[in-house]
Amino acid sequence: MKDYKIPAQTRIGHVHLKVSDLQKSLDFYSGLLGFDKVMVYGGQAAFISAGGYHHHIGLNTWQSLGAPPAPEYAPGLYHTAILYPERKDLAIILKRLIDAKYPITGASDHGVSEAIYLDDPDKNGVELYWDRPREEWPLDENGDLTMFTKRLDVQGLLKLSEK
Repeated sequence: MKDYKIPAQTRIGHVHLKVSDLQKSLDFYSGLLGFDKVMVYGGQAAFISAGGYHHHIGLNTWQSLGAPPAPEYAPGLYHTAILYPERKDLAIILKRLIDAKYPITGASDHGVSEAIYLDDPDKNGVELYWDRPREEWPLDENGDLTMFTKRLDVQGLLKLSEK
């Protein structure tokens, strides 16, 4: 079999989540995080997006209505990562989460990005992050990427939400 590399322009188009309560999920993803509702199929499914795309996130209860969250230590989705265009955008959503008293499970500086971690109503992990410009990514002496996990400067980030 010939070596194959996926095209560099390839992107993850959307994630589709099984949820137990469609309205609770819409309250979180649209009400709190600010995604636009594009289409709702009765009480069973919804498609939401940022900026008018047909959908970034699909939500459905087709096989999961009223079900408990998936076990934490089982195979499955670790988290959905939502990429914000600018650091200030991450600051604004962090302030919004704090103001709403929504539980945050973590906050990290990875060198290439800064991230806020939380769970949606079904305990699906959600990462809210922004990428630093590529020229600022940490490299070792050989030019290889050296990501890390350090404490996020939350106060420094929040100062951006005030501007």
